[in-house]
Parts: sequence; C-alpha cells; structure tokens
Amino acid sequence: MIVFDLQCMAGGHRFEGWFGSSEDYAAQAARGLLTCPVCGAAEVGKAVMAPAVGRKSNQLTPAARPAPPSVATTAAPSSTPAAAKPTPPLPPEAVAMLKAVAQAQAEALRHSTWVGDTFADDARAMHYGDKDVAPIHGKATPEEARELLDEGIAVAPLLIPVVPPGEAN
Repeated sequence: MIVFDLQCMAGGHRFEGWFGSSEDYAAQAARGLLTCPVCGAAEVGKAVMAPAVGRKSNQLTPAARPAPPSVATTAAPSSTPAAAKPTPPLPPEAVAMLKAVAQAQAEALRHSTWVGDTFADDARAMHYGDKDVAPIHGKATPEEARELLDEGIAVAPLLIPVVPPGEAN
C-alpha cells in the first residue's frame, strides 16, 4: 500500500490517495479514474510531498495520536493508518460560531429534563397525549430517531455531545 499527496490542477485542492502500488496509481490516472473530491475536476496529479523516513532504532516513539480524517481516492485499509498531518487552526469566525452553538445548546438543556434511554418512548407518549408535553433530552438509536420522524414526532440530534448526569467527572 502506498499513499500519495495529490493535487487538483484546476483548483489547487490537495488531498491524499491510497493505492496498491505506483503502477496502480499510474493505471488509474491513465484511465481517468482520479478526480478531485472538492470540485470534481478530472485533472489530478501528484503533489510535492515529504519522503517517509523511518525512525532510528534508538529513538523513542511519541504517544500515539489518531490521524485526522482525510479524503482518499481509494479505500484505505483499517490496519494502515494515514500519516498524521497538523490540523490548521479554525478561523476566528468558526470558533465564535461554535461557542455560540454550545451556549445555545447549554441554555436549552438547562430547561430540559434528561430521560436517558427512554427518550423515544417518552417523546412518543408526549406526542400521542399519554404524557404531559415537556422539553426532554436523552439517548435514542438512529433507528428509534428515524421511527419517531416517520411518525411525525419532531426530534433533532444535539450538535455537541452531552455527558449524562451522574457520569461526569
């Protein structure tokens, strides 16, 4: 397995591609199978990249960090992690937006009751009038959430993960 840094010639977008070999990359490029995942342009080529240099045998390894998700042109095997690239800092506007979303969610949760795993049952009971209507939050599987939506029950995922009461440090 080999990883190449690829670049879109039209928009200059950089992304990572995993291939079985250099010949595999060349064959896919010749058949026009490589496209930019950002803009869809078909003109893609190898980008300049730093060589992968192995560690010296007497050098200590730092604590393992998970690699950030990357876009690949072919499926990467789960046993071969992508090389970690530093994540660029978020623009100040994005940081401000995330803080505002977190504050809005925290305020909404202050006026809501945690119901845990019974969320789907409680929401359904309120919808059908078996229980008094009140703001609640809790856990639901994707299937339970889909069923609630199919029944016309308005539910939405929380944007920022919530630690259930009693489980926080």
